[in-house]
Amino acid sequence: MTAIRFTTAGESHGRAVLAVVEGVPAGLPLLAADVDAELARRMRGYGRGARMKIEADRVQILAGVRAGATLGSPIALLVENRDFEHWRDVMAPEPSAEPPRRQLTRPRPGHADLAGVLKYDRADARDILERASARETVARVAAGAVCRRLLAELGVEIGSHVVALGGVVAALPGPLPAPLDPVADRSPVRCLDPKAEQAMVARIDAAADAGDTLGGVVEVVVRGLVVGLGSHVAWDRRLDGRLAAALMSIQAVKGVEAGLGFALGALPGSQAHDEILRADGPAAAPSGGFARRTNRAGGLEGGMTTGEPLVLRAAMKPISTLMRPLQSVDLRSGRPAPAQSERSDVTAVPALGVIAEAAVALVLADAYVEKFGGDALAELRRNLDGYLAQLARRRAGWEPVD
Repeated sequence: MTAIRFTTAGESHGRAVLAVVEGVPAGLPLLAADVDAELARRMRGYGRGARMKIEADRVQILAGVRAGATLGSPIALLVENRDFEHWRDVMAPEPSAEPPRRQLTRPRPGHADLAGVLKYDRADARDILERASARETVARVAAGAVCRRLLAELGVEIGSHVVALGGVVAALPGPLPAPLDPVADRSPVRCLDPKAEQAMVARIDAAADAGDTLGGVVEVVVRGLVVGLGSHVAWDRRLDGRLAAALMSIQAVKGVEAGLGFALGALPGSQAHDEILRADGPAAAPSGGFARRTNRAGGLEGGMTTGEPLVLRAAMKPISTLMRPLQSVDLRSGRPAPAQSERSDVTAVPALGVIAEAAVALVLADAYVEKFGGDALAELRRNLDGYLAQLARRRAGWEPVD
């Protein structure tokens, strides 16, 4: 059982989306503005569709927070869908004598439409697509914003940037800016390479003209993590597996890697692993007094954090709604037909970074509460401080190094 749990509810064009987050310690400073800032970041990005011009996502904190601080009880978050006004009759929970408008009977290749109508025995794929839609990530970003606040109180910084979009690959600066997000957010595609940014924007424009869509890859970087989060003792406690599951659960994500990921499969061991060094000074405390010459493992070994920056990548396929649809089959007649089109983005890769940050924050906050416990933030901090003191005692007898 996880220490921090969350669940979401709501449909893309329903009245609202909502999240309930359990297990957050009491005493964490939390304002609606903390959540709204992340929701606003999710809505940005070159290549987004008309939906982002309609919505103005703002959270309502319904429970679990009083006077600007968490209570230790479940936190309920609600974000209204402004577009619901245009879909009220389509999405009404009450039965109607008239057949609902905007039925979808020509499933889109790459979407949950067809598998969903067969699994749940529905005639209208709207019963599937409304929940399968990436609009659900609004609730996940809201829940993740709560966990980001907790991690920030523990000295953890999470950021992301786009490393590839539509086949354009960015040249990465070294080292990455710290903090990362303020720099990445200044780019319309959240890319750190100005030349690649221009090429990505041009590729998006060309795809829009062609009625096509684009995918890409984002990188999430987390700094300030303590060594030893997660565990090697059981498959479901390995932090790499938990992080991969969280990222793979994001709509349209088809690949996840940590550190060099798949590239490690082509390297000999001498070039794949990170040599261990001694590190001194206060900055070395979270890693137990050790450092790595490189970070090819992405800050994870044996299902646990190493104290090095956590580096994860997620690959997003192109959005499955095309303005020039692919071939499909009509669910009613069984005859060949072009897939239906819904209003869509050309690409959501810039937004994926923000969503991936939230997914990672939810897992890492859970890992901190799992390891250090505490019903209140002050208690969790004391337990963390005790662990850091334990790590310091281990190296108290080390010989000085010239």
